[in-house]
Formats: sequence, C-alpha cells, structure tokens
Amino acid sequence: MAYELLLLERDPPLATITLNRPDKRNALSHALRLELASAIEELDREDSVSVAILTGAGSVFCAGFDLKEFQPGKEVFQDPAVWKSGQLMHERLQAFSKPLIGAINGHALAGGFDIAVQCDVRIAADTAEFGHPEIKFGAPTLVTILSQIVGGAVARDLAMSGRKIDAAEAHRVGLVAKVVPAVDVLAETVAYARVVAEAPLDALKAVKAALVRENPLAFP
Repeated sequence: MAYELLLLERDPPLATITLNRPDKRNALSHALRLELASAIEELDREDSVSVAILTGAGSVFCAGFDLKEFQPGKEVFQDPAVWKSGQLMHERLQAFSKPLIGAINGHALAGGFDIAVQCDVRIAADTAEFGHPEIKFGAPTLVTILSQIVGGAVARDLAMSGRKIDAAEAHRVGLVAKVVPAVDVLAETVAYARVVAEAPLDALKAVKAALVRENPLAFP
C-alpha cells in the first residue's frame, strides 16, 4: 500500500515506520492515524519482518493529535471520527504480534507519548521530552500501559499532572532503555532491533502475546 503521511521501509528482518509530517511536528491527524493503523497491520502479516521500528521525521517524534481537526469548544473524544481512528490506531499498535521498538528522536507528547508507550522498548534522543499536557483540556491517557512500564506512582504523576520530563528523567524512571545523542538515535535503535531479531519469530510472538495479556488497552 502507498502511504502519503508516513514512510514504510523494509530491510528484512527489520522494517521502519516513520511518521512523516515534520512541518506539523508529526501530529496525528485523522489520516495519519488511519495510515499508521494500516501500516502496522500490513507488517503484522509479513513473515519476512520480525521487528519493527517506529520513529518520526525531523526533530520531533510526535506532538500528539492534530488539534486543528478538533471543533472549538468540543471535547476531544466526543467526535465519533476522532474516537474511531484513534481507537483503531491504538488497538492495532497494541495487537501487533511482533516487537515494536521506538526510536524517540524528539518530543513525544500527548498522543505521541501514548504511541511511544505502546512500543515495547524505547531508545531516546537526548533532546526528547515526554508528557501528557492533553489532560488539561479533557483528553485522558493510556495510563494502564504506562503504569506497567514505570510503576503506578510515576504513571499517576505523569497522567494527572501533565508535567513534562526530559530524556534523563525518562531513563531514570525506566521509560526509556537508553539515551543517545539525537544524531545517533535511529542507528542505535536499528542496532538494538537487530539484536532482538536474532531470536526466532515464533519466540518473539510468544513473548508479545504474553505482554498483550499483561497490558490490556484500557480506554476511559
């Protein structure tokens, strides 16, 4: 399938999905959410790909949902189209049967933080920031999955306060596995993904199936 708002590149056994709206800080428009859901489903069917990488074009991983698509004065998830495409994207990410490694090349905020959390492992640029500022305008977060990664106390803090944390704090609380210079983040992630891909695909799928059972996708 041809995509307009993301890049899908294959180098078996790896594949890389790049959110490709750098002029919009890779904001998750309705169209991009649908494309990401489709790309994940496509890679899930390909036996030649055993590990996928998710990253963003430019200096930002993802700034969250595209706020220009929301009607003024209307709560985010009251719009059926916004809810449907967002839910589909999150469900496809969560159901992905193979390891998904996040190359967090810059800020991962709001919905961008949510999709970073749905990666199995995250390697972050030293310029990255994470946060849930959307709580201030009524959009809830995927706190269940976050709590499985960083623990309940930290997850509650981040989900309720909306405060941002830098890459160093993200590493300290266990959100990211490694922090590297921004210019190296994709290369470091590819190198790590190749280590993961040394395992047989069936074994990786078994681990992912267990993780999905342990980390249910809970929408408020």
